[in-house]
Amino acid sequence: MADNDYSPGVRRYVEQGRQQLAAAAAGRRRLRGMKFDTLAVHGCYGMDAARENRGSINEPLYLSSAQHFENSDHMEAALAYLMPSWTYSRIANPTLGYLEETLALLEGYGFPGDVSACAVASGMAAIFLATNPLLADRRRGEKINLVAGSKCYGGTFMLFSERYAAERGIDVRWVRNPLDLDEWRSLIDDRTRFVFAEMPSNPGLAVCDIEALAELAHAVDAPLIVDSTVATPALLRPLCLGADIVVQSVSKSLNTGGLAIAGAVIARHQIPAKVGPPELRANYAGYLKLLPGRDFGPALSPFNALMILNDLRTLRAKMDRLSRNALRVACFLQDHPQVERVSYPGLAGDPGHALASRYMWLADGEDDYGEPVNRYGHLLAFTVRGGVGSARNMFDRLRLIWRATDLGRIKSIATIPAISTHQQQGEQGRDLAGIVPNLVRLNVGGEHPDDIIADLDQALAGGPLNP
Repeated sequence: MADNDYSPGVRRYVEQGRQQLAAAAAGRRRLRGMKFDTLAVHGCYGMDAARENRGSINEPLYLSSAQHFENSDHMEAALAYLMPSWTYSRIANPTLGYLEETLALLEGYGFPGDVSACAVASGMAAIFLATNPLLADRRRGEKINLVAGSKCYGGTFMLFSERYAAERGIDVRWVRNPLDLDEWRSLIDDRTRFVFAEMPSNPGLAVCDIEALAELAHAVDAPLIVDSTVATPALLRPLCLGADIVVQSVSKSLNTGGLAIAGAVIARHQIPAKVGPPELRANYAGYLKLLPGRDFGPALSPFNALMILNDLRTLRAKMDRLSRNALRVACFLQDHPQVERVSYPGLAGDPGHALASRYMWLADGEDDYGEPVNRYGHLLAFTVRGGVGSARNMFDRLRLIWRATDLGRIKSIATIPAISTHQQQGEQGRDLAGIVPNLVRLNVGGEHPDDIIADLDQALAGGPLNP
């Protein structure tokens, strides 16, 4: 409906909404002139917002499930999405809004265009919400495909191979070697709905050429989606490199305290896409939030949003420290006689080192170190000499490093992907992803690296089992 089709009362709220949107846009323009750390600390919550919240310096926690409206005209304008509102926490919530604005500012740091974000209940919810609408509008008998790097998180593999391929007949085309542009090129065609890659990947730390993949995807009017969970925007911002959509498992390195589960879709405005209304392409994250997200219902708890906001404030400093710790641990493991191979893009001998060194930089690192500095994240993987039995024995002997399936924590955590995060995809799927039974994934935390190394050393040496 056109604005003139509404009553004068509704039109008054529409105009009020336009003024609110204009003020928010002006605020974003002002914020984009600030440094990464300032954006992480403050987000969009400034003194004007504090005055509206009884002077609270911290973002307020809105636990109410629904918004009160001034009158029927206000309700009609809000529910028609003609003005900003939060309406109902399955659709939006003020506390979630603060988190979404902060994530958009961080992922868009250095990007010249507009960026929006949609926060959801988990990283897998984010991947589903980011990809599912792009597979719609399928004509009877039409064969469509998606192209994705096979070296990816087990949940992503299962979503694509089981939910999309097996259940819906989508042609899922896996790229075995993400570094091989010819392999990507051979699989992308006019029926490709999106291209998906992890950078770096979990658990194998494989890398890909984001700029080149963006060109390949855009040549067939498809968006490039990058899962940048391992790097975070402190080390890598795919939107600045040509990607259209970023997905984050916010539960991980963005939330090192480990007290909340969340995910996010962050997208630049005006993405390429073969499907959907103009609104989808104009503001993909906003479209997801108000329409598919409303209907699927992957809402994030406002309490979790606030916990994550508090952890985000020191993101850059933590990723700097944790990356330096990880490099020290990787160098130790690389020289250990009980270790066959270490996968970490910060090592000079890693196949992806040159490309990772081109793309992965500590945001504003020159302010700290006098020149730009590479940082490669705090996830690494290694294979234990002697096969699966030796790997499990080493794993069981860890005394300081926690045994769990998580990553991104301030506490060091290890897992064996073949029996945990990638167990369900089966032997054939693990072979496709390059996951061997004696592979150990290690999240290097904030402990002193000497203590992490000592624990790994005693575990690899075959000391007494941890009681």
